[in-house]
Amino acid sequence: MLQAGGALQHTTVLLHEAVDALVVQGDGCYVDGTYGRGGHSRLILARLTPAGRLLAIDRDPQAVAHAQADAALAGDARFAVEHAAFADLPAVLAARGVARVDGLLLDLGVSSPQIDTPERGFSFRFSGPLDMRMDTTRGESAADFLARADEKELATVIRDFGEERFAVSIARALVKQRDEGEPVRTTSELQALVARCVRTREPGQDPATRTFQALRIFVNAELSQLESALNAAIQCLAPGGRLVVISFHSLEDRIVKTFIARHSRDQVDRRAPFAAPKALRLRALGRIKPGAAEVAANPRARSAILRVAERTDVVDPAPRGRFRTGERAAHTPMPKARGGRA
Repeated sequence: MLQAGGALQHTTVLLHEAVDALVVQGDGCYVDGTYGRGGHSRLILARLTPAGRLLAIDRDPQAVAHAQADAALAGDARFAVEHAAFADLPAVLAARGVARVDGLLLDLGVSSPQIDTPERGFSFRFSGPLDMRMDTTRGESAADFLARADEKELATVIRDFGEERFAVSIARALVKQRDEGEPVRTTSELQALVARCVRTREPGQDPATRTFQALRIFVNAELSQLESALNAAIQCLAPGGRLVVISFHSLEDRIVKTFIARHSRDQVDRRAPFAAPKALRLRALGRIKPGAAEVAANPRARSAILRVAERTDVVDPAPRGRFRTGERAAHTPMPKARGGRA
């Protein structure tokens, strides 16, 4: 959406709910793993004392440039920003001498500026180059992938990452058009091709929705990045530290839900049935969905699910880093949803 003067604006989903769940001590050290346009970061900073610290990271260089150009953030000694994927969190923290953090926030999916910028190629609402890379400094664009993948690989990607039942028909059409010397290179070309292949679709949903989602997830390796970030959270969170994740489709949420469940229930070694179960590494605190008022004001929030877990005190002692605050083993209740449901 647009601000006055034509500047792109991002409406942060579940803003207060996420920060309420994340920041449980004002002098803590926190990571915003998806800076976007800084909605969560600004509120986190507002909750921190002068001793608190916030490290924001984003794989999108435009997002990082936005943070660096913000005078208020640049002048805040508590804030730092890095150009990195959240899967690289351990290396980023190690480079800064950080041993443990008190909270990690991941706001998954794409931001409004990414969607609403035609040249980024994320949306079929605008005609533009079929790029879809979150990090435009590296990797293969969606158009490049479509130009080299065979029919089987295309169908697998569209089916598995888009849950598209017409994946084979779409893949066949993509290869046929490419073989005829007219490879798909723009968002409008892809939208038109998919519309010819998809015979039915849910009311109100464009036929190309699932295919665009699939290509975006594949190009950015979003699911493997998420799995890496969740595993990193286990190592990086201090006892009592919070993991807060906002997802926007079932593939993401399934990974988050399964991960939290796996690390927050008893694990018994079947080879030694009388041995004590492994100590739990996470404590599941619940989920929150946007309330009716937020969905009405921001339709992109309708599919969002926020899940929260807390790191237990089952962790090896680690040296303090310069972003390090104190370890905190006490359990703090999760805040209630603001108009949503827990």
